[in-house]
Amino acid sequence: MNSKVQNLRQGGNRRQGRVAGRRSLARLNAVQALYQLELDPQADPHGVVEEFRTYRLGCALDAGEDGGVEKCPSPGADHAFFADIVEGASSRQGEIDEQLVRVLPSGWPLDRLESVVRAILRAGTYELLARPDVPTASVINEYLNVAHAFFDEGEVPFINGVLDRLGRDLRGGETSGGNRKSGKGSLDERNG
Repeated sequence: MNSKVQNLRQGGNRRQGRVAGRRSLARLNAVQALYQLELDPQADPHGVVEEFRTYRLGCALDAGEDGGVEKCPSPGADHAFFADIVEGASSRQGEIDEQLVRVLPSGWPLDRLESVVRAILRAGTYELLARPDVPTASVINEYLNVAHAFFDEGEVPFINGVLDRLGRDLRGGETSGGNRKSGKGSLDERNG
């Protein structure tokens, strides 16, 4: 397992040095579940959610003497939030993909993006569309943390730019709060 993903699963946030919350862990696992669903388009989203609940989000009965680190990698994840993201993003994938295609730079069709990038963007877009209870800035920052778990610096500004633009477009006046101070987040950084 990628050490950055392992660190985030165990509650570390390398950028802020804080413990990841239950929803942060749910988002990380939701991205992994959406990735799994993309690799197996015939898979049932509800079945994948149940698989994650049994083997990744919850502890197996035979967790062992090691405290269950291998069998219980994300015991603190918010199960309901995880299921909402996976099942919601799956059921609304057509609508989500339309939103993504609309804001991607010309020359960057959705299928050109890496599968993990698509999973991150789909999960983030779902939250922007369906979870008005979560502030736009929180959605963007949470998925940037997930992106950092999988990628070095290359893809993160691109993901920031896409989610920031979607946040502004979908939620209007709410401040999106992307990574503007660093100058990152321009959609044009990948175009060219």
